[in-house]
This record gives sequence, structure tokens and C-alpha cells, in this order.
Amino acid sequence: MSTTSTMPDLIQQLNELLNQEKWTRATLNNYTVGNFTELDDIIEQMQQNDLEEEARALCEEHLQHTKNSIIALYIAGVLDTSRQSVNDTNLVMLTQIFLDNHKWTIVEFLCNRILEFGENRTALRILAEVYHDENQTEKLHQTWERLILIDYEEADIVRRLAELKEEAGDLEQATSYYKKALHRYITKKNFSNVKDIWHRLVVLSPNETEFFYHAETKIARQISTDRAIQLLEDLYPPMKESGDWPRAIELLKRVLGYDPKNHWARKEIIHCFEEHYSDHSNLTEYIRISNLHQSWRPVHEAIADFEKHIAFDTGNFVFHRSWGIGRIREIKGDDITIDFAKKRGHRMSLKMAVNALDVLPKEHIWVLRAVWKRDKLKNLVKKNPVWALKTVIRSLGNAADIKRIKAELVPSILSPGEWTSWSTKAREELRTNPDFGMLPDKADHFTVRDQPVSFEEKTYNKFKGDKTFFDRVRTLEEFLAYVDEEGAEGLDSEFFREMFDYFAATIRSSGSSNEYSISSLIVLTDLVTKYPFLQQDLELDFLSAYEQIENVEEVFSRIESTGLKKRFLGHLRAVDNNWAEVYAKLLPYYLSREVLLELERHGKRSIVLDFFSRVFENYRSMRETFVWLVRHCGDDPWFEEMGVTQEKILLSMIHLYDLTFRDIDNRKEVSLNRKINKQIHSFLFRDKRLSRFIDESDEESVSRIFTLIADVKDLDPKINIDLKQRVLNRFPDFHFYGEGEIDQAATRKVLYCTVAMHEAKKAEYNHLQQVEVPQNSKEIEVARSYGDLKENAEYKAAMERQDSLNNRAARLKSELEQAREIDPAEVKNDEISVGTHVRLRDLLEDTELEYTILGPWESDPNRNVISYLSPLGNRLLRSKAGDELDFEINERRYHLRVESIEVSDQL
Repeated sequence: MSTTSTMPDLIQQLNELLNQEKWTRATLNNYTVGNFTELDDIIEQMQQNDLEEEARALCEEHLQHTKNSIIALYIAGVLDTSRQSVNDTNLVMLTQIFLDNHKWTIVEFLCNRILEFGENRTALRILAEVYHDENQTEKLHQTWERLILIDYEEADIVRRLAELKEEAGDLEQATSYYKKALHRYITKKNFSNVKDIWHRLVVLSPNETEFFYHAETKIARQISTDRAIQLLEDLYPPMKESGDWPRAIELLKRVLGYDPKNHWARKEIIHCFEEHYSDHSNLTEYIRISNLHQSWRPVHEAIADFEKHIAFDTGNFVFHRSWGIGRIREIKGDDITIDFAKKRGHRMSLKMAVNALDVLPKEHIWVLRAVWKRDKLKNLVKKNPVWALKTVIRSLGNAADIKRIKAELVPSILSPGEWTSWSTKAREELRTNPDFGMLPDKADHFTVRDQPVSFEEKTYNKFKGDKTFFDRVRTLEEFLAYVDEEGAEGLDSEFFREMFDYFAATIRSSGSSNEYSISSLIVLTDLVTKYPFLQQDLELDFLSAYEQIENVEEVFSRIESTGLKKRFLGHLRAVDNNWAEVYAKLLPYYLSREVLLELERHGKRSIVLDFFSRVFENYRSMRETFVWLVRHCGDDPWFEEMGVTQEKILLSMIHLYDLTFRDIDNRKEVSLNRKINKQIHSFLFRDKRLSRFIDESDEESVSRIFTLIADVKDLDPKINIDLKQRVLNRFPDFHFYGEGEIDQAATRKVLYCTVAMHEAKKAEYNHLQQVEVPQNSKEIEVARSYGDLKENAEYKAAMERQDSLNNRAARLKSELEQAREIDPAEVKNDEISVGTHVRLRDLLEDTELEYTILGPWESDPNRNVISYLSPLGNRLLRSKAGDELDFEINERRYHLRVESIEVSDQL
């Protein structure tokens, strides 16, 4: 076909080609790979001219009445797979046609053509069948190895590969395959094969206890506990024969955990104890008093009793909570003599010792601290972090988090500064070293492994120990990042499959879409898109799930992952024609400038402006969203286009600054309001937005700003003074509300207050100085003892609280020095003054207003109590009954008449 053909000609020629095709056995037998190569040339020309959809539609139409058309099946199939569609029906059907007719060369070609677009179970299975029939053993085995990476249910081929590797002498790879086969047979509940492979692994790797125990747990859960016991019994003989008594004892305890009345296990554990502690001077006596031989005593109680007693022997180290580390000097009958550092030759009864002392191995970190010189121990810890980590973790019951590890090393061995650099190396070892695992029920607790742990298993244990659903999402994403680096082979592990199945089960078990099911759907959809072979029989339909969501905003707000929220929006846009309107509703829960720009790129500027308008009008209730918009989009044209000036933005930010201070004092959403307060503080003062506004604006605008600043009672006095000086440098005659108009006492910075409020503020100051400040000092010392001040969250929090307390104390002290109690006898009702209650007529609205004029401490607008220093309070002062007042504050006009003035009853 000529490459110069026009686009209509290409489709026309394809149509003619399909009509000319005569489907007979003769043409099938005469088909060669070359015929498909020619069809590939046609496909390439269709793709170059963007005619894929037209060509595919033409082929699908042709297949409706000629279902076995080779040309239509091939072209439609290639076009489907080339666009990463999971629909491989056409190519698979075509392959099956040639397979049924034993056209092996073409079948191989078609299978490899499918596999060019990604691994495919059906294609690999057919390809394996071809290589088997043609006796191409090497290619067959290579195909099997590819197949088992993507088919998690295939167990027989995995077993056969294991046997082949074993026959070839590659025991390491054979063991790996046997393990994989074992897990797959467990999932299939095929105990006969599980037992065969278990026995083979006992021969090949009898010391991999952690693997056997992990498999045994799955067997107990998915098949039966009796089967698990049976396999543990089969694992026991090699341990007994090798004299590995600690491992043998642990195994027998697991058997007794399933069946406490198992006479065989009870008998064998006594034998193991006798062998393991054969050198102990009181072995026989301790077996006797623990009643291990007596079936009437519960076996776990008997074992615990025996192990408590057997730990006491001459030369062993012990710990007493008051006397510290000691060493057993002598045991005679029921008497024990112990040498403590400050209490040598101390005697006590065995019964008392069992209850009061902890027996420690000589490698315990507490023992090492007691018997080694500090410099020797410090040098070894710094030189060998792996040894130090193993020592500490084992000392703490073989389970410890970073905080507990730090407590054992700082400051007794390492200084806080030394810990900072040492802990970086330690964390990396804990993360990457296969000798360290994680507890499956505690995601942040590390353990020392007898056998190295794979990254997959370590990640899976962390996954199991994660406390929340979204913690598990993050753990899976960490695993997938590792897979991206190492290759998709990690996806064939049973550990990944269990993580994958957790999210699949979440989707299936949800009756309606919630934050967990929709997040699981997104996680698996994105994963299947990247690795199509993972889909198998899983239904992943975002549209269907999305339509089941009753309240999109509520579900979206509860997704605790920024990445998932972003991906949610991407999927939403693909299925909802009204995506832009939904975006606008969800924006407060996913603040992203990129989303705003995307809306604008798609001609949705009106939605962006509506969103800005809604947030600005409701900035008090949407304060977090408003502050984010101002900080991240303040320089964009959107605010300006709505007519929101820089002055209006600053006025709103100052108002929120004051509101957040008040809410913090009232213990209302403290963490959130502290966060917003700090953001506003940085915007106004650290970024010098307010200073620049003063330098660039006219006097009237600056006046409006300062009327609001005057209401922020918690504003740092130094900032207030600096701003005022900046204003006076520009406007020397500038008048600040609340200053110079009241009386000479006010000019001297007198702060009027009621007697009750004065007493309350003094009590508050005393409580700060006598209770909160000392308590905070203790918190700082405790936090400091943890060391590593750069990463010490407790220390940072305590120091932040210290700054807050000091600021409060300084402000209170300054205000108390200025405070003057209002004397009710001095308050008159002939004019509005501090301590009066006034009734006003709003002549603009024709409504009645009432205010009580008191000091800034008593200010409570919700109860109509306003400060004489506030813009409105200051403007009312000295007015008399009958006066009409006409003025403007913050662009709002007031036209009031004073109706009456009374002495307030709140004095």
C-alpha cells in the first residue's frame, strides 16, 4: 500500500481488503508470518495518520458477520493492545484459531506480538504449550519463569521449576521456588502438596525458622490448626538432632499454643529444657517445683514458672529497681546471695528473688553499662551501629522503637549531639539491613532476625502493623517505589499479593463508596494501569463507585493522602462532565494552585472567580482556605478581577489574626488556629506586607488599617510600636484611634478595667508565674534529656510553649502596671464615658442599638460590650443624650442618635 495514500484512501483500501478476504481452510494453511508483517505495515500507516479509531471500528463491524476474519481480528487486536487496553480478546481468539490448526510458527509470532505490549498470562500459557510441543526445553522454562511472575494462582509450574533447579544443583533458586509454591498451595488449600514441599524445604533450609513460622501461621488460618501442628512436628527432628535447644523449645511452645494438651509436645519440651540447662545446679528442683511433669497444671503456667526459676544461677546478672545491676554470687537451697554495686553480699529467698529481680544476659545493655568503662562502650557504639542496635533491641525483649533505643543510649553513652549524627546511620541500617525486621503488630518497632529478612517481608510486616488505612497506603507506595527501582519481580511475592488483596477486599466488602473503598479503587486502578497483568478478575470501575458516593465533599475530605486526593480528581475529571463544578466544591479540601490554573486553562474562569468570591465572603468560617488563597494566589489577577483590593485583603487578614488569638485563648481548635495564626503573622509581618502597604498607601487607607490593628489585643507591643513609627515617618500628624482623645490619663497609657476583671487578670498572672512557667521548665528538662534537639518534637513543643508563656506574662505584666479600676462613684450619666451603658438609634436602619463601654479586657461584642479603645467606642466618647453622630469606620457609614446614657450595672 502506498504511503502517499490520503486518509480516506487508507480506510477504503482496508475495507476492500476485508471484503476480498475469503475465509477457507486452504487460506488458513497458506498463511505465513509474512502476511502479518504486511498487516503491521497497514497498522503503522493508520497510526501515523491518526486513523486508529476508524480502522478499529471498521474491523469490529466486519467481525459481527465474519467472526473469524484473520485481518479484522489481527488489526483490531493490535490496535486494542497498543493503546494499553486490557481487552486482548481479538488477538487471543486469533491465536487460538492457529493453535487449533497446529500452526506453531504463527502461534509463536502472535503470542510474542501480544507480549510486546506487556506481560499476558494467556499469551505466555499458549507460548509454553508451543515450546512444549516443539520440545524447545530452554524456551519453555524461560516462558514458565515469566508466567509465574504474573500468575499468582499458578503453583504446579512453580513447583516444577523448583524441581528442575534442584536437579541442576542450583539449590538457592530451587529453595526460592519451593517457598513460592508452598505459599500458593496454601492459598489453594492443597495440603497434600503443601506437605510435600514443606518436607523438601526442611531438607534444603531447615534453619529458616522465620519462613516456616510465617507459612505455619497461614496454614493454621487457611487450612486448619491440626495441619499446622502436624507440619511443626515434622520440622522438630532436625532441631533436636542438631541440639539447637532454644529453637526446639520455641517450636514446641508454638505447638502448645495451638493445643495446650498435646502430650507429645509437653514431654519433648521437658526433654529440651533438661538438655538446654544440663549444667544448671538446680535444674531438677526447678522442674519439680514448676510441676512440668504434672498434667493437672496448665502447661503455659508451668513453663512460665520454670523459666522464671531457671534464670537464677550462679554468675548470672540481675536487676533490682532500687539497687540496680547485681550478680548472683551463690545459691544454696532457697537462699540466694547477690552482689550489688552498693549492696554486696545481699541475701534473699528464692521466692522473693523471682518476684523482685529481673535476670539479664551478660550482653544486656544495662549490664554493659554497669561493667564496662563508658569510653570503651561509647567507642564501640559509635564504631559499630549494627552491633549497638542489635544489643539494645535484644535487651528490650527483641522489640524496640527509635524512642526507646535513644533512651538507652542518651545521655548515658552518647551525648545528644553525638546521637544526632549516629541516629542517621542507625535509621538507615534499620531500614535496609536484612538482619532487622519489624513487628507485624507494631509498625514502628524493630526486631533482630535470626535469618535475614527480605525487603518484601519487612515491608509486609510494617503494613500489618500500620494502625490506619492510609498508613497502609503509604507503606504500599514505599514498596512500589522499591519495585520501580528493582524491577517488577517484587510483585510476584506472596507478601505483595497479601497487600494487594487487602485493598481488593476493601473494595468488595464496601456496600457503598466511602473514603476507604474509593481510595482502594484508585490505588489498584493506577497499579493495574501500570501492570495490566495484576487485574485478573478484579472489577475496577471508578464511574460506578463514584456514582455510589452519597456526599462527595464528605468522602473527599476524609481521604488522608494528598497524593490520593490528586489522583481522585484526575479520575473524577475522566468520568464526570461537570468535573469543574465538583472541583470547586472540593478545592477547600485540596488547596492547589495547579487545580485553579487547570480550571482556567479549560475555560472555567467563572468557576474560579465564584470560588474566590465564596471564600472571601465567608473568610471567617473558611479561614484556612482564605489564608491559603491569599498566601499562594494573592499575586494572581483573580482577587483584583473580583474588585478585592490589597487593603481589603489586609483588613480580612488582620481580623482573622485577632479571631485566631481569641479562639486560642478560648481553647477552640487550638492546633488549627495556631497554625493559621502563624501563617497570618508571617504574611503580615515577616513578609513585610503590612509595612509595604503603609509605605505605599494614602493616609486614609492606613487609618482604616490601624483602626482594626487597635483591636488585636494580643499583638506584640514591639510590632505595634514599629508600625506606628513607620506611619509617623510618612504622616507626622497621623491620629491613632484610642490615643489622645480620651483624657490625660489615657494619654499616659492608663488601662481602665472593672474590679472583678482586675482581680481575674492578677490571678491569671500569678498562675502563669507560679504554675504554668515552672511546669513548662520541667517539660523542657525532660524533653532535653531525650537528646537530639534538632529532631526532638517534645523539646520543640516545650520551647514553643515557653515563648508563648513568656509573651503572655510580659503582656499581662505591662497591662497590670497600666491598669486602673473604674470607680462606679466617678461614672456620670451626663455623657458617654467608660463605665456607661448607652442606647442609640441607628438612623440609617431605623433600629435601636445598646452598648456598654468598658475596657479592652472586658470587650465582648457578642454581649454588646465594646472597648473605649475600639474605633466605635472611641468615637462615642463624650457624646450626650440627643446628640446625632455621623461618621465612617472601615468603609461603613454610621448615623446614630444618642437616646439615653446610664451607669453600667457591670461595674
